[in-house]
Order: sequence, then C-alpha cells, then structure tokens
Amino acid sequence: MNYFQTFQVLPNIPKPLSFLEVLSGNYWWSWELDAEQLFRRIDRGLWENSGRNPVLLLANVSQKRLEELSTDPGFLDHQARVKALFEARPIFAGDLGAPLPDAHKAAYGREGAIAYFSMEFGIHESLPIFAGGLGILAGDHLKAASTLGLPLVGVGLFYRQGYFHQRINKDGWQQEEYPETDIYHLPFEKIRDDQDREIHITIPGPAEDIKAVIWKVSVGRVPLYLLDTNLRENPPHIREITARLYESDPVRRLAQEILLGVGGVQALKAMGINPRVFHMNEGHPVFSCLERLAQTMEMAGVDLRTAREIIPRTSVFTTHTPVAAGHDEFAPELVKPYLYPFEGRLGVSVDEIVSWGQHAGADENSKLSMFVLGLRMSQYLNGVSELHGRVARRMWSNVWPGRPEGEIPIGHVTNGIHIPSFVSRDNAMFFQNRLGVNWHRNSWKSENLKEIDAINDVDLWEAHKRSRNRLIKYCRHLMKKQCERRNAPKNVVEAAEAALDEDVLTIAFARRFATYKRANLLLRDLDRLNEILSNQDRPVQIIYAGKAHPTDEEGKGLIRHIFKHAADERLRHKIILLEDYDIHMARLLVQGADVWLNTPRRPLEACGTSGMKAAVNGVLNVSILDGWWCEGYTEETGWAIGKGEDYDAHSDSDLVDSHALYNVLENEVIPCFYDREGGSAPLRWVKMMKASMKMILSDFSSLRMVEEYEKRFYAQASRRYGELMGDHGAGAKKMAALRERYRLRWGDISISPPKWERGGTEPVRVGEEFPVRTMVCLGDLKPEEVHVELYHGSVQSLDTIYESHTELMTVREDKGDGTYLYACNLTCTSSGQYGFSARVTPRGDALIKGTPGFVTWAEAEKEQ
Repeated sequence: MNYFQTFQVLPNIPKPLSFLEVLSGNYWWSWELDAEQLFRRIDRGLWENSGRNPVLLLANVSQKRLEELSTDPGFLDHQARVKALFEARPIFAGDLGAPLPDAHKAAYGREGAIAYFSMEFGIHESLPIFAGGLGILAGDHLKAASTLGLPLVGVGLFYRQGYFHQRINKDGWQQEEYPETDIYHLPFEKIRDDQDREIHITIPGPAEDIKAVIWKVSVGRVPLYLLDTNLRENPPHIREITARLYESDPVRRLAQEILLGVGGVQALKAMGINPRVFHMNEGHPVFSCLERLAQTMEMAGVDLRTAREIIPRTSVFTTHTPVAAGHDEFAPELVKPYLYPFEGRLGVSVDEIVSWGQHAGADENSKLSMFVLGLRMSQYLNGVSELHGRVARRMWSNVWPGRPEGEIPIGHVTNGIHIPSFVSRDNAMFFQNRLGVNWHRNSWKSENLKEIDAINDVDLWEAHKRSRNRLIKYCRHLMKKQCERRNAPKNVVEAAEAALDEDVLTIAFARRFATYKRANLLLRDLDRLNEILSNQDRPVQIIYAGKAHPTDEEGKGLIRHIFKHAADERLRHKIILLEDYDIHMARLLVQGADVWLNTPRRPLEACGTSGMKAAVNGVLNVSILDGWWCEGYTEETGWAIGKGEDYDAHSDSDLVDSHALYNVLENEVIPCFYDREGGSAPLRWVKMMKASMKMILSDFSSLRMVEEYEKRFYAQASRRYGELMGDHGAGAKKMAALRERYRLRWGDISISPPKWERGGTEPVRVGEEFPVRTMVCLGDLKPEEVHVELYHGSVQSLDTIYESHTELMTVREDKGDGTYLYACNLTCTSSGQYGFSARVTPRGDALIKGTPGFVTWAEAEKEQ
C-alpha cells in the first residue's frame, strides 16, 4: 500500500471533565502533585499500565468511568482545585507577545526570547527523547524557566524510537530494543502557518534535501519545539535521521546535529520567533551558529566580520564532558557537503568555515571539533560544577596560548535539579505543610529552611520507610518479570518475589554504565563485601541499575560482571540488577534508597545530579569527591570516599578508593544507620537527612541554576544584542573594526622584563611598598587602547605563579616612536616567595579581552 489517509479518533470526554484534555496537553501536571493525583484517581491500575501518560490514560479509560466521574462531587472539586492552580501560573510562553514578569520586561522586551538547544530533553518517562543526565538537566532547565517566567523556548529533535529499551539475557549481556513511540498518544501539536498549513523546514544535504516538520510540546509556560524527518516525502534514509537518539554511525550523527543546529534556527525563524540569546547545551547544537551568522547578515545587512561580533556575544555554551575524547568530532569530508550552501551566504570558502572548528595550527584534514567551534562562537562558556570548570580550563588551555590557566574564560554554573519532579509525595507534603503550596518557588530562603528542622524526626523516618517499601515492592515486581522473561525455574521466580528486605540498609547505584563510573568498585573484594552484606545484626543490600551505550562493550562487560555476582549463591538477593533504567525507576530509587553510591574516577564526573535528587529526599550520599559533591559534602550531609586525591594510574586509584569505600561503610555508614538508641528511628541519621534536604533546597535547585544563568549570561547577552544591533549594527561594526585593528597591530607590541627599584640588599618586609617599571613598545597602538599589567603572586616553582593578582600600570613617560615607560607600586601584604612579570592586553569587552593571541608577555632580553 503506497498511500493512505489518516485520521485520529479522540476520547469522548464529558463536558464537566473537559479540563482533563487541557491538562493532559501540558507537562505542567508532571511536577504538580495534586495534578498527578487527579489523573491517578481516574484509574490507578490503568494509570500505571499507561506509563503514567495522561493522554494514553484518557484514550483507554472506559466511557462508563468517565460518565461516573463527571457527576462525582469529590472528583470535580479536585479538578476545580487543579484548574485554579493551572490557570494561576504565568501566561503560556508560546505567545511571546504575552505579558512577562516585570523583572524580565526590561531585559528581553516584547520580542525577546532565549532559545535553549539540546540533543535530548528528559521531561517525563512518557516522552522518551532522553538518554541520561544531560537530558534530565535540559528538562529541569525548561521547568525552572517556566516557574521563573523566563521567555525561553526549547529546541530539540523528536526520536520516534527514542533511546533504547534495555533487556539483559540469561548470560548477563545487555540487549537493545527500539520500540516505536506512538506520537498520537503524546501531547504533541504540529506547527502550522496562518493558512493552517504544516510548516516544513528544508536543509540541503549531501545528496538530497532534508525536510522536517515541527512539533510543539508544552512544558508549563515554556514551549519545546521538536524537529522530525519522518515524512512521506523524505526517502527512507532521511526519515531515519530522527529515528534514534545518539546514533553511533557518524554519518547519521552528523545529520542529526546539522538538523538540530541549522534546522532548529530555521524553524524558529519560520515560526516568527527571533531570539536575542541562544544557549547551546553541550556541543551537539553548535552548527546553529553558522545559520545564525547567515541570518544575521541577511536580516541586518551586515558583513561576516560584523556578524561574528554579534553571535558570540549573544551565545551561551555549556559543556558537560570532562574528557576531550568525549566531544563530537567530524572528518572534513563528511562536514563539507552540508557547509557548501554557506559559502555563498557567508562569503567565505568551506575550508575557512571548517577551520573555525579546528585547533589552531592543525592540518586542514584534521577533524572539526564541535567543542572548539562552540568555544569560538560563544562568549559565555561554562562547566557544570566548580571542579568541572577547573578541569575544562585545564583541558582547553591550548586554545588560549599565553593565558594562565586561571584566566581561561570558561567559568561554571553548578547544575541544579527540579525538586518537585523528584521529591517523594511524603516529603512534598512535609514541605507544603511547613512552607505552603508554593514551597518549591521560595524554599531556599533561610527562614523557610528552619522549618525543615521542625519536622518530627519519627514522622520523617516513617515517611522514608514508606518510600523504601515502595521501592522494594517495585524491585520485586521487576525481578519477577525479568526472571519469567528469561524462563527461569519456578523456584527462582518465587525467590525473586521475596528479594530484598524492607528493614535493611539499602544502597543504590544507578547511572550509565561507563567504565570511569566504576560500578564494580564495591565488588573488588568479594569476601569483605560478603561480610558486610551478610552481617546478621547489621545487614546491607544493594540495588544496581543503568544502561551501557549500545557500542560500549566495556560498559556491557560491567553489567555482565554485576549480573554474575548478583547470581552468586552468597550474594543472591542481597545484590540485584534492574533492567531498563528510566526516569520512573530513578524517581523510586532516589526516594526509597538509604544510601546513594557514586564512585567515579575523579575528576571525570562533571556534576552527577542524581545525588542531588537523592539528597532532597533525605537519602545520604556516599561519594568520591567529584562533580557537585565537592561543593555539597560536609560531615553533616553524607560521606566522602577518600579525600579528593587524583591518581595517574587507574589501578592505584581503584585499589585505594575501594578500600576507602569499604572502610567508610563498615566504620561510619552502617553503624550510623543501625544506631537506634534514641528509639525506633536512627536519630543521628535523621539529622543528616534533614541537613541533606536543606542543602539541596538552598543551593542545588534548578531555580537557583536558571536564575544564575539569567543574571550572569542571559540578561547581559540580551542587552548586548540590543547595543550591537541598534542603528543598523553600528555597535557591532565598531567592535569588528577594533578587533581588526588589534589583529593587524598586535604583533608589533613588545614589553621588557619589569624591574623593581629598591636599593640595598635588605629583605622585603610585610607592609612595604616598592615601585616597578617596564618599557613597552606599542607600535601604532595608543596607551588608551591597551592595558599594561603587573602580574604577580606566590611562586612554588620556577615558572608558575599561584594565586595570581594584577596591578594596572600607568604611563610615566612617552619615549617617542610608540615606546612608553610604565610603572606602578607593588605592596607586600604577606610573607613568602613571590614573583612578578608584566603583560599587555587589549581594552574592550570580555570577548575582545579573551581573544586567543591578544596577550603579550615580557620576555627576557636576549644576550648580544
């Protein structure tokens, strides 16, 4: 059958229940407890069987049940309460002309918007377009932006097969399944123009055009736009571009990233959305910068040089990958066919465009790095934790030769979590009773945090026990299903139904199975582990969950390793391995475990937000001091494995860290959990639970994170957009002319080694001050165009200054011919060994100052 027409049949919802269809069409319900409970109340069994998908629920609930509910006073009152809350939220952002909160009007104006691009979005388990932490973080970003009323829009791809479903066979090997997602049972709206025609975008491909349609998903007041190539007019290989998330084939992966970046910007334009600020979540969407350059030239009538001053100053680039090899790179021969159309639009050769993503001095055939392209096209660069920011600066210091590591312009915004999406029902009620219905919007205030301490210890412990019981019930159900699917004997199936114990200390390890995460660290000494798990007075049990990438054989080997040990006679049902880790399973684990275990090889964990989700539920972290835990750890909030040591040899790291892990479990964690001298609840443990909850509420929420992005990046970038684009791009043209002047003249600068003027041989004392002078040749540049700085600080080796400081030097004498004597005074504030040098940097904004190559250091005078 070559062609058939389609139509959709919708459920016949009684008029008194019409709001249910409105509510099911917006993922706002997924983080409002009362809204989710409304759907659950319709039919609890069907709700779970539908994957907690309200669209599917309403499509399958019986007409009889709907008619019953339409006259049920209790249900209608519940619906009215949810409807009032829904309608009281900020105006939906799909209409960018709608009123904004006062705080954002000045920054973004009526037409302003922030475009947030990401390869994946983890909104809810019913929308399977995510793989892990990057996607969950992106989903939390949209939810927080909705709560804060930011004029933000999300842009991604719709994968009809999503990320894979995981099955583990009887030998312990991971198997991947890719079921088709039924788009008609999702709250999707196809974007159409004023004539009710589908809006399509078209990208020239290597052999033929790539056409895509645009779907809209509502996430509170934030619209998420998803591109989809599954169209009849596309040939099969083009339709497959958006079939699966994170394709390993580089040809298809490149096509996805071109579609996301170039196609995403085109889609926004086609819908009449012209963002002032673009945020790229990791390197996958970086091709968006090329389309933005072209559109800026076309719309503003400026040249490429001027457009390249505008795009970086309105771009935010967040990296989540602390390993250079983890960033996408593509061979030039693969990329160029997509870039040829930009030759005419940008007015430069395709080789020039490719070079923007290659390392300085690299061979023309070297791969295009999405990260390097992102660095060069963005002013606002950040990692996702304080430690990750330091790692990123060290990793990419070669892009800024001559810059001290501490001055590499990559900062950090520590990730946060969308608390209402992951907090347990019991804890949400505690917070609501203490802090009010809108507790998650102002929970970080110090006066509110004190209310957490006022929660009754026994009540909190009993609530946590209920969460643990729900988790164990869920684990038993899954274990039974897994055993039945593997055709296990009846006695094995029956034993699975009794797996785990509801009163035993429960450790959870749930995350992607990558080798650096070291899922097997706890299994290095099986005899010692068996003693821990089998202790009659203080037993322990462990739950593992997670997926390995389909092409990661080492990761799959880790799964098989754990599977074998979970089947060992000594460890059976004290260790279990769950299949198909997703948001729903994660939610139950972070709510019901007692300990959240994280064992990455430092410093390879960029952030690790699952530990935050656990902590807000009172689950205590036991973790390597990596990622966010370096900032969150205190003796009151959990336990550290080791002391933050870095090792060159993996074997040394694994050995030392495994012993440290066993020690902290045996000597600190287990005794604390089983200490019940104060009654039925472990009071010291409960005190730590409260400290963990307060820590997350105050410092690690997505509201704090998005507010930080808004204040540090979005508002500044939006303001710069207005300044640069005003008067037909006059501001940007001025910046372009300044940059060109520096480029042509910077090589003429030289600076002599600074000399201090101090007589005699007496040592310098704390509090003393002495003058320092240096001779600077600026060539054709003028003193008002540069900064000459004395760079000084403590010295621990011959060529490295630690804890550096700068003093601005001033012209003391014009020597003629572009040569000037500069000087300043240096004050000695503390004792120790110190050193100093001098340098010349450009004046201008942060982007000009941070341009690679625009720094000249004093050099030792050559001997004659």
